[in-house]
Amino acid sequence: MPRFYARRRLSVAAAATALISSVALFNAPTASAALPTPVSGATARSYLASLTVATEDRTGYNRDLFPHWITQSGSCNTREVVLKRDGTNVQQDSSCAATSGSWYSPYEGATWSAASDVDIDHLVPLAEAWDSGADSWTTSRRQSFANDLTRPQLIAVTDNVNQAKGDQDPATWMPSRTAYRCTYVRAWVQVKYYYGLSVDSAEKSALTNHLASC
Repeated sequence: MPRFYARRRLSVAAAATALISSVALFNAPTASAALPTPVSGATARSYLASLTVATEDRTGYNRDLFPHWITQSGSCNTREVVLKRDGTNVQQDSSCAATSGSWYSPYEGATWSAASDVDIDHLVPLAEAWDSGADSWTTSRRQSFANDLTRPQLIAVTDNVNQAKGDQDPATWMPSRTAYRCTYVRAWVQVKYYYGLSVDSAEKSALTNHLASC
């Protein structure tokens, strides 16, 4: 075969390979990180059994006692890190603010394309933590709790759903999407266990009931 045609056939083959690769990349599902995976149901049940049961006391609570959102890296604060982690195709500007992307809220199953429609939920609310023992913590420890990216404590969700949840515990509020409830209670117990927080009797009963099927 003449050298010219051999080169041409190789070029065509290379182009076809590149085209196939690009189509595969385009059609591949976009990965989206989310809440750090909570402990198993069995481990959560074990943790729950060891938690102190105590009456809650909100005396002296102030949200400002839990400094957030702190800088995590460069110009990115905790909220922006979670928006990037939990979103799909998230683009950020030079100040780390999310300018585009999409966010799926696992609490009720809605998807949003504007970061302004998304809140970062403290899965165990700050006020709940205060009631359960954080009132005796140092400010530094409360700051760590409010910005914890390692435990399953922060998650991007629909803003009005987060506001409806407020500072309620699982005895009075659970995600409307039942498929997420097992994840939610496992995460709740893991966070409370890690930070040495107590549970009240109604909260423990609700957690026990939900974890029975996890």
